[in-house]
Amino acid sequence: MHPLSFRRTASQSRPRLAAGLAAALLLGACASTPRPPTAALQAAQQAIDTADRARMPDQASPELHEARDRLAAANIAVEARDMDRAERLAEESRVDAELASATIDEAKARAVNEQIIRSDATLHQEMQRKTGAAQ
Repeated sequence: MHPLSFRRTASQSRPRLAAGLAAALLLGACASTPRPPTAALQAAQQAIDTADRARMPDQASPELHEARDRLAAANIAVEARDMDRAERLAEESRVDAELASATIDEAKARAVNEQIIRSDATLHQEMQRKTGAAQ
């Protein structure tokens, strides 16, 4: 066999070169498209659900409303393939929902505290009335 017989002509290697470049571009495109921030979106939704369950019926929660708006914006960002923005919005949504939960818990604690103060005052008045009547 002649040593030059293994050499390929330029026309023979072009299809392979083109296929290799196409494969590299395809892999590069797949690698550069970030994945949706699924965990952040799920954490935000879970935090919103938790705040919803804790919410008192007559209490308006602007933080919870903001959390829902940011989660909706995060989902829109996912559809637009802006994954960095989607993740940031999802994390902000989770934080807003956690703030809403804390605000709700604080309002409930304040209501319980006020009820205890009223009960204590009523009990104190009742004790004074009974002590005054016994003398």
